Amino acid sequence: RAFGIVNFAGNNIQGNPMQAYRPTGAISFLGRYRVIDFPISNMSNSGIDSIQVYIRRKPRSLVEHLGTGRHYNINSKRGNLNLLFCENGDENSIYSTDLAAYVENLDAIEEMSEEYVVIVPSYMVYTADYEEFLQNHIESGADITLMYQNVDNAKDHFLNCQVLNLNKQKGVLSLEPNHGNVKNRNIFMDTYVMKKEIFLDLIDKGRKLSSVYTLADALNESCGEMDIRGVSHRGYFAAMTDLKSYFDANEELLDRRKARELFHEEWTVYTRTNDSCPTQYFEGSNVKSSVISNGCLIEGTVENSIIGRGCEIRKGAVVRNCVVNADVVIGKDVHVENMVIDKHAKLIHSNQIIAEPEKPGYIRRGDKL
Repeated sequence: RAFGIVNFAGNNIQGNPMQAYRPTGAISFLGRYRVIDFPISNMSNSGIDSIQVYIRRKPRSLVEHLGTGRHYNINSKRGNLNLLFCENGDENSIYSTDLAAYVENLDAIEEMSEEYVVIVPSYMVYTADYEEFLQNHIESGADITLMYQNVDNAKDHFLNCQVLNLNKQKGVLSLEPNHGNVKNRNIFMDTYVMKKEIFLDLIDKGRKLSSVYTLADALNESCGEMDIRGVSHRGYFAAMTDLKSYFDANEELLDRRKARELFHEEWTVYTRTNDSCPTQYFEGSNVKSSVISNGCLIEGTVENSIIGRGCEIRKGAVVRNCVVNADVVIGKDVHVENMVIDKHAKLIHSNQIIAEPEKPGYIRRGDKL
């Protein structure tokens, strides 16, 4: 009854240097996943087989990962995963909005036969049943339903996200940016459900109002005219809007209690598999409270870290509180702490690379230190 749209990260995603090489959705998460695996897996598990993924720039990594989409268990006969490209401005252009992308691909939206559309972001990680979300929307009789998460740490988290102002009946009064001045907020999860006709009307309205409007802006203009309601999400939720929030989202899932909120036996998170040998732990290695992907060689010490596929942690090396992407080499006696290390980097000649816990450092893709 619904088709899905996975929207590219908007201009509220700032300060993440990893975007220089790939879209946010293609960034590695917890060693073996990509961020976009979570929204697409939610759709697949919810029975949504027709999915559109919007890509703005640097598409190669994401296109290679998504492929035909068959590894997401999408129905092989009637399902499809369409990649739609947008060429409406540079990465930081005020014109590079989701609404502009929809206008550019209007034909692809109009051709969809499903009555409803579920729109989700590519930079947030959470688990949700969109079938239940859609059913709640239909039963409520609302024009549009939005998903939000009530948090008590909005003063120093989710600062680039939108906030829903709700009345007592969970009706949406307005949307506004989170300025970090209130502790408890309803963080909008950039997740919508509505009829396709209403979606097309919103696109048309937003386009006429302003060339720089986002879909959320167009919706905000309609709060007084339409029945827009909020539905609360419970469970793990992370928004990767900058390097620090990406680092924190990985690190906090080392807590098994939080990890259980995201991963459920009956709710598979699909990803493209990478066949390689199991990780080898050599004599003298020491690993504590970490997630280690397959294909690694561990001779040194790893603590509170996420290690991607095919990494080498050589003898005497110490990796502490780090997020390490695939195929990274940490050389002999190198000490690295509080860092995000992009893929193919080699840390060999520098003995100590340490950043502050509240401001993690970043080592670029393919760099040799």
